[in-house]
Amino acid sequence: MGRYVVMPDHVHFFCAPAVNPPESLARWMAFWKSHAATHWPRETADGKLWQRVFWDTRLRKSESYAAKWEYVRANPVRVRLVARS
Repeated sequence: MGRYVVMPDHVHFFCAPAVNPPESLARWMAFWKSHAATHWPRETADGKLWQRVFWDTRLRKSESYAAKWEYVRANPVRVRLVARS
């Protein structure tokens, strides 16, 4: 896992497979959510930390990692959580 931004109600992060062929993203997300929930510092109101589903986007060769990162990095500014990233 690489760069990430934690928002009040979701997380953005960039990741790449460590093995080839890669494991399924769904399996990796299940592991990551389980691990994070086990080590989360406090209880949630309903006892659940993560939604069952997740949304993913795969960067293609023609897409710019830097442009996608700038979009994610600016997310807290767009929703007025902070004045600057």
